[in-house]
Amino acid sequence: MNIAIFDTYSGLSGDMMIGALISAGMPLEYLQKELKKLDIRHYSISQTLIQKKSITAVKFNVHIEHVHNNSDNDSEHHSHGRSYKKIISLIDASELSQGVKDRAKKIFKIIGEAEAKIHNVMLDDVHFHEIGAIDSIVDIVGCALGFEYFNIRKVYTTTIPLGRGFVETQHGRMPIPAPATMEILRDYPVVFLDIPFELTTPTGAGIIKAESSGELLNKKFIVNKIGYGAGAQEIRDFPNIFRLMIGEIAESYFYDETLIIETNIDDMNPEFYPYVVEKLLDAGAHDAYLVPIIMKKGRPGILLSTLVDSNLIDDILEIIYRETTTLGIRILRVERRKLLRDFAEVETKFGKVKVKVVNIEMGKRFIPEFEECKKIATERNIPISEVYNEILKLNR
Repeated sequence: MNIAIFDTYSGLSGDMMIGALISAGMPLEYLQKELKKLDIRHYSISQTLIQKKSITAVKFNVHIEHVHNNSDNDSEHHSHGRSYKKIISLIDASELSQGVKDRAKKIFKIIGEAEAKIHNVMLDDVHFHEIGAIDSIVDIVGCALGFEYFNIRKVYTTTIPLGRGFVETQHGRMPIPAPATMEILRDYPVVFLDIPFELTTPTGAGIIKAESSGELLNKKFIVNKIGYGAGAQEIRDFPNIFRLMIGEIAESYFYDETLIIETNIDDMNPEFYPYVVEKLLDAGAHDAYLVPIIMKKGRPGILLSTLVDSNLIDDILEIIYRETTTLGIRILRVERRKLLRDFAEVETKFGKVKVKVVNIEMGKRFIPEFEECKKIATERNIPISEVYNEILKLNR
C-alpha cells in the first residue's frame, strides 16, 4: 500500500504539489493527456527545473491564453471565475476515472464550504475567482491524477506553516493566512512563521484537509520516491520547496491516529439507527456501531460510536446532528494499530476471486471478501460457506 508524506516545511500550494508529483516521476505528458478530458480550453502547462538554495525542484506552470471574444465561455471564466456548482458539473461531465473525480470534488467541496461560511452563502451559490480560475482547476484535478498515478492510499503531513501579512485577491486586500485557509485548517497542527508570504494557500489547505490523516510520528517508513515542488516566492532563511515522499510502512502492522466520535441517545425511533450507521459509513467512517446501554434514571439507551480520520470530523458531526436527536457529542483521540493489508486476485475452482491479503509474521493470509463470495454463491446457487472455505484452504 503506497503511503505519501507531505513535508510542508515551507507550506503548500497547488502548483507546488503538481511540481512535486512530476519530480517524483509523474510524466507531464500523462498529465496533459488526462487533463484534456476536462472541457476547458485556452491554457497550456509546462515544467521548469529550478534551484532553491541549491536544491533542484520542479516549477509547474499553467499558461492562460487571454481571449478577448466576450461570447466565448472560457473567456468569461478568465474574468469572473466559475461557481462551485459549475466546477462540479465540469468534473462530472468529463471522462476522468471515478476515483479522480471523487478526489477532486472532495477538495473543491472543502474549499467551497469554507468560502460559503466566510461569505455567508449557500455552497452552490459560492462564486469565487481563485478556485474558479483555470489554473486552480488544473492544480486540483492534476493533484487527484497524481495520487491515482502513484496509487497513493494514505497521506500524512508534517505541521503546516502559515505566513503573516496581507495578500491581494479579487476580493481586495486580505490578511495572511487567508480566511479560507484558516477555516479549512481548523483542528490541524499549524505554526505561524514571521514570513510575509502566503506559505499555505486555500488550495494547498484543501488538499491537506481532503487527503491527510494527520502526522506520522515514530513509525518506520521506507521511502521509495521523492519529489520536490518549487514555490514562486523566494524565502531568505530556507528553500521555498514542498517535498513529497512516497513509500510504505516498514512494520508488520500499521499505525494511525483516529477519532472516536460517540454519543448517548435515549429518545430516538430505533428504526432510524441502521440508516444513520449507513450514512456514517458512506461518508468515510472506518466503523460505526451501536451498543445498548442503561442511562441515568435507569432509562435504556444506545451508544452510537463512529471511528473516523480527523479530516472527516466536520462531515461526521453534520450527519450525527442532522440525523439523530442528540444534543452533544464526545470526541476521543485514539491510536489504531492494524495489520497491513492489500487486495489481490487468487485462483480457485470458481475462477479468479478477489481477496484481502494480510501480512503476518508467518507469511501472507488470504481473507474472503463477503460481497465477492456472495456474488459467486448467487451465480452458482451454492452455499456461501462453500466459497469461503475454498478461499480459506489457501492459508494451509
